[in-house]
Amino acid sequence: MSDLYELQLAWELGDAVPEEVLDDLRWHLGLQDVGSSDGDGSECEPLLAGRGPASRIGGVLFGALARGPRGWSVTVRQEVHAEELSELDQLLSRLAAHTAIVNGPVGQLRFYEDDAPDLLVAEAGAIARQPLRSAGSELVPFLAGLA
Repeated sequence: MSDLYELQLAWELGDAVPEEVLDDLRWHLGLQDVGSSDGDGSECEPLLAGRGPASRIGGVLFGALARGPRGWSVTVRQEVHAEELSELDQLLSRLAAHTAIVNGPVGQLRFYEDDAPDLLVAEAGAIARQPLRSAGSELVPFLAGLA
């Protein structure tokens, strides 16, 4: 058994993100060589810097930050260890405080052995996790859901 989670983000951050928050995000994405701490002064490792084949969740790890017509956007797919969830929550909370999305989904987090992820939702400057389905619910075939 492992303690890995799959994190996926597709987040329109907007224009109002302060430069120091963007710098922290760039560091976590491995785009900038600036030290970071987790808020209490202790050093931490970049959370979103993995690239290439994923070790346990399958697929590919990546992370990108780009400025577009609606401001900053971040897209991520990473493996996150359970002991890093607190640091991840802190990073996502810092981003949520400045996001263009007031209420809405920004990504998902899935324990690697689970079938369904929890939806990550920006709510009034914070991030909440919402299960996508309850235990015992049935899967609906993709095309049947479109009819």
